[in-house]
Amino acid sequence: MTSASSPSPPFPAPSEVRLRLAVQPRLGRTARRIDGAWWPRSYDLAAELPGLLAVLPRSWGRISSVLVHGDTWLDCPEHLDLAGQEVHVGRRDSSTTPDTVCLLAPGRGRWDLLVVPPATTEAEAVGLMERAVTEGE
Repeated sequence: MTSASSPSPPFPAPSEVRLRLAVQPRLGRTARRIDGAWWPRSYDLAAELPGLLAVLPRSWGRISSVLVHGDTWLDCPEHLDLAGQEVHVGRRDSSTTPDTVCLLAPGRGRWDLLVVPPATTEAEAVGLMERAVTEGE
């Protein structure tokens, strides 16, 4: 079992986290769709995840588990200690969702974010993020 502490500050400031969330929440038992799009600066999850979790809506609750695609994230620890709270990191190898990260909060729900590859140009990333949060509205 591997574990990692969050990197020493500075984390990306909230204004620097590249995240776009869908305006309309999922209702009832509608088909799962993407809840937002995240454009991390690298595939270093221990460095990127603290900034992401810091800017999520409070209504989502405390994220206790994160599921990532096993081949996408480099050197992914099984647990991260973020501000004294342990976050479990699970790896999945689903070919249907290689470009997503799944965030889980007990008793609150599940949120799926499209992950825009870090090397994507700004123009492409903005377009991908916009489409991710508006498709199906």
